Amino acid sequence: MLESIQRTTAYIKSRMGDFEPEAGIILGTGLGGLVSEIEVEKQLMYSNIPDFPISTLEFHSGKLIFGTLAGVKVVAMQGRLHYYEGYSMQQITFPVRVLKMLGIKTLYVSNASGSLNPDFKKGDLMVIEDHINLQTDNPLLGRNDTDLGPRFPDMSEAYQRTLVDKALVIAKANNIKCHKGVYVAVTGPNLETKAEYRYLRIIGGDAVGMSTVPEVIVARHMGLPVFAISVLTDEGFNEVLNPVSVEEILAVAHEAEPKMTLILKNLIAGF
Repeated sequence: MLESIQRTTAYIKSRMGDFEPEAGIILGTGLGGLVSEIEVEKQLMYSNIPDFPISTLEFHSGKLIFGTLAGVKVVAMQGRLHYYEGYSMQQITFPVRVLKMLGIKTLYVSNASGSLNPDFKKGDLMVIEDHINLQTDNPLLGRNDTDLGPRFPDMSEAYQRTLVDKALVIAKANNIKCHKGVYVAVTGPNLETKAEYRYLRIIGGDAVGMSTVPEVIVARHMGLPVFAISVLTDEGFNEVLNPVSVEEILAVAHEAEPKMTLILKNLIAGF
């Protein structure tokens, strides 16, 4: 895998010259609009990058965006990969390893998720302070390469506390409804049953989604600090569950996206 990472990194660097990003951003479902805030220098399609997996979802663009955001050099993944697409965990997290090799110092992750907490409503934001991994695989399974990270990486601070606290201060200063909570990762692609929502809440979850945790595990394996934020696009705590469509989820994500963008932009700028 290391050879593949190095080959991919070398290709990207050959296209980017001396541009070295300080921050990496993964944009989740319906949350690609942050790109409009970036002073773009270069875009690379996933499909043109050697060994880079390609998103199969029509609402994920599949581009690496290089540029400047709030005075900081960034690289943004416009479109992420999911386990339910049929990729291995190693493929899903391959881009994170490449971003690290490109020079990023911090990883910022966004996602759309369902609320499990009755106090967290549809359209609110939630900064992730911890997670519960219920996915059936782990990107670190198999032989460990110590050039990438330790065999048993510590996860006591999976999400950087200082960034969590700063994000909440930014949200409060801008009158944005933003919570702090625990994210539960499941495989998907189906949404949960009522009994499953109830179970996820009982075990300590505030929101549930189908991404993020594999990328976070690999980022921490490589020593990268992580910040993650969810847009809560639906509610799983109601007595009667209403059917939820992808179109509805995308609509809520788009509506909440400017609030998330403001927080991320200020956080990356160091405010």
